[in-house]
Amino acid sequence: MGKRKDYPALTLTVIYALERGTPRSREKIVWKLITNLPVKSLTEAIEKLKWYAMRLKIELFHKIFKSGCKAEESKMRSSERLVNLISIFCIIGWRVFWLTMLHRTEPSLPPAIALTTTKVRMLDELLKTKSRVPRKKATVSDYIIKVARLGGYLAHAAAPPPGNMVMWRGVSRLNDIQLGFLLAA
Repeated sequence: MGKRKDYPALTLTVIYALERGTPRSREKIVWKLITNLPVKSLTEAIEKLKWYAMRLKIELFHKIFKSGCKAEESKMRSSERLVNLISIFCIIGWRVFWLTMLHRTEPSLPPAIALTTTKVRMLDELLKTKSRVPRKKATVSDYIIKVARLGGYLAHAAAPPPGNMVMWRGVSRLNDIQLGFLLAA
């Protein structure tokens, strides 16, 4: 370990943030962030909090990239091929993440916002609705749950919303099934 004199002085700022209101199903969010970036106003503190809030989304994207796409297992021998593969993985990873977040933030949108007519029909055939009661108009959330069920999501009443990895497996399975149909035709 080096001696203190070998390192320049470092000015740090502590940002303490407490969520307003009282959430029903969880504790309030409390953040204590330490940064070496200058924070001279409330506006600058809020900016740093927004940056930090994006961190979880970035980490989730990287998890999809590494665990779902298995990017690190690639055996590409040229940088050009690796760049192309990573480009495709980025698109796939973003799509899985987007579907997961869409279900949580905009569940009542129409299915066409996220899925082609072919995929909607495939999901309807693969996972029939069991209800005998006339249904409301189908939403994107209904179909995202179907995709998640293909990935192993149990979809019972107490289940949390599907996560990125179950969505990854569902999207992969749906694409495999679609490819199988195309090859069989």
